[in-house]
Amino acid sequence: MPGMVAFGRRWGIASDDLVLPGAVELFVRLLWWMGTLMLYTLHKGSFDCHGGGVLHSYLVVLLVLLGLVILSLCTIIYVSAQGTITNPGPRRSMPVLVYLRALLYLPEIVWACLGAIWVSDDSQGCDPAAVGAVIAAVVASWILLLATGLGVVFVFDPLGDSRPQQPAQEQLGVRDLQSSEGSQFMSTARSVATKVWESRLRLLCCCLPQDESHRAAFSGIAQLVSGFFSDTDLVPSDIAAGLALLHQEQDKLEHHRDPDDILDHSPSSPIEVDLEVELEKAAHCMQFAAAAYGWPLYIYSNLLTGPCKLSGDWSQAAEYDIVGGDHLGCHFSSVLHSTGLGYRDFIYVSFHNQIYEIPFFVALDHKREAILVAVRGTLSLKDVLTDLSAECENLPVDGVSGTCYAHKGISQAARYIYKKLVNDGILNQAFSIAPEYKLVITGHSLGGGTASLLAILLRNSFPNLQCYAFSPPGGLVSKALADYSKDFVVSVVLGKDLVPRLSIPNMEDLKRRILKMVSNCNKPKFRILLRGCWYEVFGGEPDDSPSELEQRLEEELGQPLLGEESLVIRHSSSYQSMASDDSPAHTATHLPLFLPGRVLYIAEDGPSRRSCFSQVRYRAEWSSEMSFRSILISPRMLADHMPDALLRALRSLTTERPFSLCPSSSSLGNNHPNVI
Repeated sequence: MPGMVAFGRRWGIASDDLVLPGAVELFVRLLWWMGTLMLYTLHKGSFDCHGGGVLHSYLVVLLVLLGLVILSLCTIIYVSAQGTITNPGPRRSMPVLVYLRALLYLPEIVWACLGAIWVSDDSQGCDPAAVGAVIAAVVASWILLLATGLGVVFVFDPLGDSRPQQPAQEQLGVRDLQSSEGSQFMSTARSVATKVWESRLRLLCCCLPQDESHRAAFSGIAQLVSGFFSDTDLVPSDIAAGLALLHQEQDKLEHHRDPDDILDHSPSSPIEVDLEVELEKAAHCMQFAAAAYGWPLYIYSNLLTGPCKLSGDWSQAAEYDIVGGDHLGCHFSSVLHSTGLGYRDFIYVSFHNQIYEIPFFVALDHKREAILVAVRGTLSLKDVLTDLSAECENLPVDGVSGTCYAHKGISQAARYIYKKLVNDGILNQAFSIAPEYKLVITGHSLGGGTASLLAILLRNSFPNLQCYAFSPPGGLVSKALADYSKDFVVSVVLGKDLVPRLSIPNMEDLKRRILKMVSNCNKPKFRILLRGCWYEVFGGEPDDSPSELEQRLEEELGQPLLGEESLVIRHSSSYQSMASDDSPAHTATHLPLFLPGRVLYIAEDGPSRRSCFSQVRYRAEWSSEMSFRSILISPRMLADHMPDALLRALRSLTTERPFSLCPSSSSLGNNHPNVI
């Protein structure tokens, strides 16, 4: 529901968000009240000194104030727990209760100030124990007041200023944006939202140079983010509740799916490819993709031995010509240890990192007779800005029929490396040393996406090149480029990894599904969140999520979930016909982007939840880029993206074959030959 309106502005918190924080504060206040009461009872005879009457009065008034605060908190918790996310009717009185609670802060602040003065000036000659207890009470008062102030800062919404009054003849909720008033209002709102998001990015990235490229990136990202959130008026807790409900809904569908009826991951290419051979190649290339991360990942993967190994190579690594390397040579030393190559096997090593410019290295892989280009994934704030520059950019390629476009930030990074490899003669130098070797490009995450686009750019010059992209972003290339790259690019995805499913259309789909879940659920938000936390930590059966669909008219569900307090009132396709997933209103407004090449999908074989000490078994199969058109909510959606997790899965499939290579029941039921 919309953010609560109080003190003339909209806040980033709804009227049903005060149950859990109110309960925490109530618990603290009760403990404080009982402690103050015990303090008053034990020391009421110890205030016969000079100023003792003042200290005695301080404790008495403090007890009264705490009692009033406790009563107000009980009322707020009770009222906030009523209704549902989209039914705020039972919580109409919440703004009044918030005002009353805010009024109690005034005497609390005054009394805390007076208590500090009295303790410092009027406590001479009093019992030290009694004075110390009163000091503790004063300190506790200030701690709670400061915590409250910090909470206000967190729920402050810079976009929550009171909006201009709407014309009386306009209906709230759905407005005619073709009118001059509506168009002007929406334009102003979008402009304000963009400026606010740009200011947030500048503040977050204050350590970066504010040059032209960074300013352009900030502006583009701000427009993208503000546009994504402009047609919603849900507070963060609503989104958290929707994610919790959606996760349980997805698990429920997965548990009840008959494997003989649906094949989730269909082949992405009619060409039969030896899956075991590709797994061996992928496992080998993944070592280089992980090595490109340098010493942070190496230390993380070798906590006990890593620091000692790197420290012994400082003097030798420092002598090698590295672009943008650290002074101690830890990055290059970790690359040497991770790949097993020698100093002479490296043609070019760059750890230079700017927006649209990411580290990479070129090495001679004698084991596979390949000139290998490994591109680093996201490891810095500059890389994050490259990731977030997600609008489309033309990427024309000779010989490709159809529209060719790609992720702008990653496309720029690929062009940067392309210029280094070709214009600076790095590849010519490598092939002059090993002319019979083939070209292999690899990378993980951002590096995987960059490696894929780099392979597309180099394909015409090096027809025999191969690319292994590990966990590349899902919103990467157009369908024409995805089909073109199937002959030389293999994308490897593990489990429910979020990044290969991440694209603007998929995020719009996720937003629509969240809106559908929260609009149809008739449970209070605090119960949804508590149940969701329990389910994420301890598992169990997915909640049935009782629905209000039977009690609400279909046309009501087709209206925007925007209350009268909304900043931006907009008729968006995200809110239309939420009861149906196949509504024409759900046609994507953004250009669709897909994973590159053939998709090699790896998943855990067995129950989704297992004990921490059980052996993990994996299965692998050829999949399709169309299988990653929706985001799966799971505790492992980030863990499955980590390079060490993917490397561990690939090694398990290739080195522990008697235990880990086994056909999945779903694939056997569909007579799918390319499954391990």
